[in-house]
Parts: sequence; C-alpha cells; structure tokens
Amino acid sequence: MSLYMLPLAIGPWQIALIVVIVLLLFGGKKIPELMRGLGSGIKEFKDASKEEDETKDKKE
Repeated sequence: MSLYMLPLAIGPWQIALIVVIVLLLFGGKKIPELMRGLGSGIKEFKDASKEEDETKDKKE
C-alpha cells in the first residue's frame, strides 16, 4: 500500500475507535459545544472566502 493511500484506508473499526477516544477525552457534554464551535468556524471561513471572491471580481 502506498503512503499516499494510507489516510484513505480508514474502516469502520478505526472510526469507532476514534469516536471512543474523543468521548473519553472530552466527555459527552462537551462534544456539542465543540461541534458548534467547529461549525461556526467553518461558516466564518466560507463567508471570508466568498468576500475574497467578490472583491477579486470587482477589481477585474
């Protein structure tokens, strides 16, 4: 197996293990708060990239 294909070789057992580790590290009550923060960060990133595209189009 190529080194580049290694990240794509994640199966259901590996995903389950990752979920269990995250639950152990952060606890069940903290996860929704972390996901909200992640979602708002992604939204801000998308908004910033849209603004960048709009300003680029106006310059041309």
